[in-house]
Amino acid sequence: MSKPAILTVDDDPMVSAAIGRDLLARYGADYRVVRATSGPEALDLLARLALRDDPVAMVVADQRMPRMTGTEMLALAREHAPDAKFLLLTAYADTDVAITAINDIGLDYYLMKPWDPPDERLYPVVDELLDDWRQDHPEETSEVRVVGHRWSDRSHEIKLFLTRNHVSYRWYDVERDAEGTRLQHLAQAQPADLPLVLVPDGPTLRSPSTLEVAGALGLHTSAQRPLYDLCIVGGGPAGLAAGVYAASEGLSTVIVEREAPGGQAGQSAAIENYLGFPRGLSGSDLAHRALAQVTRFGAELVLARDVVGFETRGPVRAVLLEGGAEIEARAVVAATGVSYRRLAAPGLADLTGRGVYYGVNASEASQCQDDDVYIVGAANSAGQAALNLSRFAKRVVLLVRSGSLEVSMSQYLVERIRAVPTVEVRLRTEVAAASGDGHLKTLTLRDRDAGTTEDVATSWLFVFIGAAPRTEWLGPDVVRDDLGFVLTGPELAASDAGPRWPLARPPLALESSVPGLFAAGDVRLDSMKRVASAVGEGAMSVYLVHRYLATT
Repeated sequence: MSKPAILTVDDDPMVSAAIGRDLLARYGADYRVVRATSGPEALDLLARLALRDDPVAMVVADQRMPRMTGTEMLALAREHAPDAKFLLLTAYADTDVAITAINDIGLDYYLMKPWDPPDERLYPVVDELLDDWRQDHPEETSEVRVVGHRWSDRSHEIKLFLTRNHVSYRWYDVERDAEGTRLQHLAQAQPADLPLVLVPDGPTLRSPSTLEVAGALGLHTSAQRPLYDLCIVGGGPAGLAAGVYAASEGLSTVIVEREAPGGQAGQSAAIENYLGFPRGLSGSDLAHRALAQVTRFGAELVLARDVVGFETRGPVRAVLLEGGAEIEARAVVAATGVSYRRLAAPGLADLTGRGVYYGVNASEASQCQDDDVYIVGAANSAGQAALNLSRFAKRVVLLVRSGSLEVSMSQYLVERIRAVPTVEVRLRTEVAAASGDGHLKTLTLRDRDAGTTEDVATSWLFVFIGAAPRTEWLGPDVVRDDLGFVLTGPELAASDAGPRWPLARPPLALESSVPGLFAAGDVRLDSMKRVASAVGEGAMSVYLVHRYLATT
C-alpha cells in the first residue's frame, strides 16, 4: 500500500507552498503531501486517487477560493474520500461558515490563518486528526490475527476487547474467508478451539480469555506495588479523570479496568455535547486521549482484571481481584459505572453475542453493511448508535417504549435522527421474543397500545436500556439503594443507614459508608449520567481523597 495522502487546496501560490512545506517537514516520512490550486483540481485529483485505491488521510482546504469555496469543495470531496479528515483554513470572518460546516459536511476542525509558528498552532491540530485517522485505519500488515465464526459470542468478545484497547488486528471468518480456513487447518484447530488469536513471537491462543489475550500482547494485568495511595476501580471517564488528577498531584495511583479504558462511554460513536469539542469526538477518542494523560503522569493501569471483593484492613483498603490477586491502597475510588440492563424477552439470552448485543462499539458498525438493524432504547446512547449504524445498514429501526423521543433524548439528536431517511422510529413498541438457529434471525415486536405482534427478519439487535450499577463487589458494609447505586455524603447521612457511619466527622461529599472509599460517576446515587459530570466527579474525588489522607 502506498503512503496515505494529505491533500492541500489553496489558490494562493505562496500560501499553498507554505502549508505544503510545513506539512512535508513534519509528516513527509509517513504521508504523501500533494497540492491542488483550486476546488475542481482537488476533486479531480481525489477521483484519481480513489481509482488507484490510494488512501487519503486528510484534506486541508482554504475557505476563500474564487471558483469554489473550501466548504463547497469539501462537501463534494466526501464522495471520493469518505473517511478523510477535513481541516479548513479560515479568516476570522469565516468562523460562522466553519461552524456551520461542522454540522453540514462533517468538518473536523477549522484553523485561522496564519498558523505560525506551526509547532504551536498547526502541528498539534494535525497530529490529533491524523492519530484519529490511523486509529480507524489500522495498516493492512497488522500482526495480530483473529480466526473465528462471525456469529460466535467468544469471537465478538475478543474483537471488542482488541478494538477498545486500540490493538489493530485482522479478522478471518472461517465460514467466508479461505485464509481463515487455511489458518484453522495449519493450527490443527478444532471448532472448540475457536476463536484463534495469532500473536507474533507467541503461542497460538485457542479460545482465550481476555486476560490471556492481554498477557500475550504485553498489556499490564497485575499491579506493580504492594501499597498505593489510591486505587481506582473502573477506567471510564470518572476513573480516568481521577487517575489524571491523582497521579499529577503525586499520589501513587493504580486504575483497575476489567475490559478497556473508556467504560460504557468508550463505545459511543460520538459525544457531541462535551465542552471544548465543537465537532464532537468518539468515546474511543476520548478514552485514548485520557489514557495518554494518565500514562504521562505515571499512573498504573491494570487491564482485563475483574474486581470481585472489597475489604477494610485497618487504615488500608483492599481490592480483591478474580483469581486470588489483590491490591492494597490507603484510599479507593469506585468508578465502575453502569452496564445496560438485559431484556427479558424469550430467546434473547441464548442469542446474546450472536446477533443480540448490549451496546455497540463505534468501529464495528461496518459489520451491518446493507442489513436491517434494530435498536432498543431512547436515550442519547441509542440515538448515537442509530446514526452511526445508518452509515452502513440498509435500514435502522429504533424501537421506543414511550410515546416520544424527546422525553429521554437530547433535542439535537432527535432532529438529526428525523433527518436521516434510513432511520425509522417506532414508538410504543417493544421486543416480545427472538429466535434463530445459531444466530438471531427473527424478532417478534409488540405494539404496546394495540397488543398486536409482528415478526420481522433481522440478524442484528442492539440494546441500550437502563443502567445497572456494577457494585456487587463492594460487599455488605457499603450502603447502596435498592438498585445498587452507592449512597455518598449527604445522601448517606440522610438515609436510614446514616447511623452506620463510624466516625465523629460527617462523610465527605463523595464518601461512602466506609471511610476512605469514594464513589464517582454513574455508580453513585443521583449522578447525572453524563460524561462531563463523571469527569467532574472523578476530579472532585481526588480533592476529597487528599482531605481524607490528611486525617489518617
